Amino acid sequence: MTAHAAPRHALVFGASGLVGRHLVLALAASGATVTAAVRSAESGARVQRWLRQHGLSREVGTTLVDFDTPALVAGGAAALPGVTEIHNCAGTYRFGMSAGEARSANVGIVEKLLVFAEGLPHLQRLVHVSGYRVGGQDPATVPWSDDHRTRVYRDLGAYEASKVESDALFQAGATARGIPWTIVNPASVIGDSATGESDQHIGLAGTIEQIWRGAATALPGGEATFLPVVTVDYLAAFMAAAATDPAAAGMAYWVLDDDTPPLADLLTHVGRHLNARVPRARVPVSVIKRLPSWITRADPETLTFMSTDRYPTQPAHAFAASHGIETPDVRVSLERWADYLVAHRFGAAPADGRRFVDADGLRVFEVGASGSPRVILPGLPVNADTWAEVALGIGGRAVDAPGLGLSGGKGIEDWAPWLRAVLGERPTHLIGHSLGAAAAVTAADRFPERVASLTLVAPFFLQPAPGIATRARPLVSGLLRHTTAAELSRRLTGSKASAPALESSVADLRRGRASRVAEQLARAGSRRWRL
Repeated sequence: MTAHAAPRHALVFGASGLVGRHLVLALAASGATVTAAVRSAESGARVQRWLRQHGLSREVGTTLVDFDTPALVAGGAAALPGVTEIHNCAGTYRFGMSAGEARSANVGIVEKLLVFAEGLPHLQRLVHVSGYRVGGQDPATVPWSDDHRTRVYRDLGAYEASKVESDALFQAGATARGIPWTIVNPASVIGDSATGESDQHIGLAGTIEQIWRGAATALPGGEATFLPVVTVDYLAAFMAAAATDPAAAGMAYWVLDDDTPPLADLLTHVGRHLNARVPRARVPVSVIKRLPSWITRADPETLTFMSTDRYPTQPAHAFAASHGIETPDVRVSLERWADYLVAHRFGAAPADGRRFVDADGLRVFEVGASGSPRVILPGLPVNADTWAEVALGIGGRAVDAPGLGLSGGKGIEDWAPWLRAVLGERPTHLIGHSLGAAAAVTAADRFPERVASLTLVAPFFLQPAPGIATRARPLVSGLLRHTTAAELSRRLTGSKASAPALESSVADLRRGRASRVAEQLARAGSRRWRL
């Protein structure tokens, strides 16, 4: 290893993960040569595609990594002699692993990585991602005794213990080999500060999903429980800068936002932003730890992260400031992250073209081609997701009405700002189904200069009036809340074949949209609305 001015060449392990992808993008955008270490050719292709979608015009190199072999990559270090920096984002972030699984996934990778790094002739820095709860271990304790290892894994759980062990091992091993190193201890990594994009759905994201679905009965933690966050783009920019700054050698940085609200306040803020029902009750962590997991719905391994501890962040803040890396507003970042998670149904709908748009303060969900003049307005009781395939097929977009699907608002009284946002500034071709046909006709009446054409699919006002039972809102709401996708498919189409396409609609009904649907069904059956 030498410190001469070799051309910058970054090798990123874990390049297909959330942090790894953003880091590769940041490094490549800065002009560095980048090689992404991935586990398969398919994974490499996905990384390349993601980079292109995020504005990178040039290709990055890829190499296949096999963490089950000592060499890691075919040919070992000799295959990549020009590498000047390594970023280790690899490992397994998962709770419920056995001690053996966790050690293999997190400790074993570090052991092999150190051997690999030692063989690189031009390596100037090895950057390792550890964690804000596990960083700062004493390398003098390495090697761990069997008794010490057993105790730590028992007390912390396999995942956190494996990160603690790998942190100590990394420091000791890198120092012994004379490898210049930097450790980054990030907090809970959330989505991009501008777009909210993230595909990580465990930890804090899982708790937000419970609140969004209405499944949370209480908020975890007391007034001072602190679960800090950091946006993935900020973390990537920090790592890219740390790899080449001589002042960062031998440093461990706690990278997190000190302005993150206390956990319960954070969840309350996000829940209100999503118009979800936020529980008022708060349960101290000490109580949660005593309750069985089937009651708390929390993995026991996550509870150690619920702490009142604060962290030594000043060196990281000073380093970021010296490189012009600005900290984004944490509350705005949390809102954008939550919007992205909900728009993609917490990983259940990973396709692109899903977003929230603002309509005079009303959060409106749409899926399809952004800004397309072809707009589908779904009917009851389905949502925009049900029409997503049609929207994509015609190069259009399907939009949830206020109070339905994923859109905010109460209902028909919010149609005015909603329709203005839907129509935009150029003539729009509206396709309205059932109740959506009424919205399409209303738009044409109020904003005729913005409507190029109307296509009405089974408009409710041209069908026979529904029975009086549809006006019994509590009854209809209860039936819809407990329906299944198969039953809804049978009622709407006469067969259960469309059940898969209706899963998201049923999920929306169960999380509180049933009452809104019942209310609008009752209006659709009234004589006034049908004239």
